[in-house]
Amino acid sequence: QVQLVESGGGLVQAGGSLRLSCAASGSIFSINTMGWYRQAPGNQRELVATITTPGNTNYLDSVKGRFTISRDNAKNTVYLQMNTLKPEDTAVYYCNAVVRQYSNYPLSTYWGKGTLVTVSP
Repeated sequence: QVQLVESGGGLVQAGGSLRLSCAASGSIFSINTMGWYRQAPGNQRELVATITTPGNTNYLDSVKGRFTISRDNAKNTVYLQMNTLKPEDTAVYYCNAVVRQYSNYPLSTYWGKGTLVTVSP
């Protein structure tokens, strides 16, 4: 199995910064795309940012210029640097990874349990 463990959430004032981390562990042959999603109360889960193995990135329009996704392939870890945070960024942030567990296995998608980010006005 594969486990994704997020860390770095918390309470921050508007305009502040947080850095989220997500480490993948378990039976991993390779990791394809890694990403961050978020879900605010009463809302659907939405894509925040993704990054491919070579480093191609994609961002939600509302976070462009404020958030930066990166990854350390040697550590199977993805990061999300969040700057100039706004109250509307408040949500549970989930890590996502598309993993091939063994060389002859298909790709499967895994999720972390989430970390809460709260931005106060």
